[in-house]
Amino acid sequence: MAEKSLNDLPRDLRALLTKGHEAFQRDNLDYAIDLYNQVLAREPGVHECRKELRIAQLRKAGAGGGFMSVKKLWSSATATPQIGKGQMALRRNPAEALAIAESVLNSDPMNSAAHRLIVDAAEALDLPRTAVLSLEILLKNSPHDKTAAIRLAAALAKTGDVSRGERVLSDFCREFPADNDLAQALKDLSAQKTLDEGGYEALADGSGSYRDILKNKDEAISLEQANRVEKSEDVTQKLIDEYAARLASEPRNLKLVRNLAELYAEKREFDKALNYYDQLKASDIGNDASLDRAISETVAKKFNHQISALDSNAPDYAERLADLQAEKQTYLLAECQKRAERFPTDLQIRFEMGQLYFQAGKLSEATQEFQKAMNNPQRKIASMNFLAQCFARRKMYDLAARRLQDALKEKPVFDDEKKELIYNLGAVFEGMNKKEEAIEQFKLIYEVDSSYKDVAAKVEGYYDNQG
Repeated sequence: MAEKSLNDLPRDLRALLTKGHEAFQRDNLDYAIDLYNQVLAREPGVHECRKELRIAQLRKAGAGGGFMSVKKLWSSATATPQIGKGQMALRRNPAEALAIAESVLNSDPMNSAAHRLIVDAAEALDLPRTAVLSLEILLKNSPHDKTAAIRLAAALAKTGDVSRGERVLSDFCREFPADNDLAQALKDLSAQKTLDEGGYEALADGSGSYRDILKNKDEAISLEQANRVEKSEDVTQKLIDEYAARLASEPRNLKLVRNLAELYAEKREFDKALNYYDQLKASDIGNDASLDRAISETVAKKFNHQISALDSNAPDYAERLADLQAEKQTYLLAECQKRAERFPTDLQIRFEMGQLYFQAGKLSEATQEFQKAMNNPQRKIASMNFLAQCFARRKMYDLAARRLQDALKEKPVFDDEKKELIYNLGAVFEGMNKKEEAIEQFKLIYEVDSSYKDVAAKVEGYYDNQG
């Protein structure tokens, strides 16, 4: 199903949509929402209509005052069976699933389950702009949702906005630098952008592919191999040989230099990787925080490789392990301090430094860094969580509890991050000897995920003691 413009609508639907506009202008939101839904029931692919519907739903929810809070409780209670019905409809009739999800959003426009259903249905119907609308709200509800970020980037690419998709994934890659799925998604998107900018487009009838329409088939194969997360040793070496040959004739191509650095790091030839990174440092792009971070990560991988190569049966194993771990910690902290001095306003670096201080047991220093990192919206909740742990380790339990409670107020979605905040709050209450308050926190997790950490033992033990 292709997305349609307003001009593609038949006359009767255009008349309905006009009435919807007029009702919206008069602030008759219920009538406007009903008219928009009538249009979408017949033509689910009219993105502009769905966009106006979403605005009307959100405005209605925002204008409800105290009544809306009661209404929202009711809608939340009735949404679950509707979502279940929509999921059953998804396979046989995705358009029906869309309509069911919208019926939930009419009274609860931020409902994450309904928006996930819309994304699934929109993908099945090939309505990427519809998917983008809901994915943006899902990320607003849960700013650290990596899956939603990857799906949003893919949907944006389908709408032709590859650059924005790249920005979404780049932000997440900075937040989760070791996440392979995010890195791979960004590489795929960047490859697609390169092909698009070079004039290589998929055939409209779907019979072609990037591989088919590239003039140079070897380039297509190379691109495909370069974007694999796990490369065989032969493929990695082939790419290294190819990039090195190209670099000889394109000595100013810094992208090739960076590719070689990354490939040598994958081969665990860390010194060669660092040599290429040194070339980048000496170039025009040397003053780049992401480059410094890549070098730091490569050195950390080198330490990890040395640690994994130790003989655990050797008599001096424990001593050598401790030395390498201490050396790694010292390097990472010193390198992060240098980056913080060079980029004093980069709050991501502040967060990383806070983590390193925390791991080293330097709680006062970690506290200062996390307090600064809180000003980064993407790191605010994580920084509050670490701050609370710093306070708790110093037995400042009241400060720790207050910080965790503040963080929980900003977490509407019950995801893994929220579970961790609740668990840590329970642990803080235990430290304060507030056993009843502690068990109430653990119960909240037990109700939805009894396998999380040791909450089952805590909750079940509590009831066993109650007899």
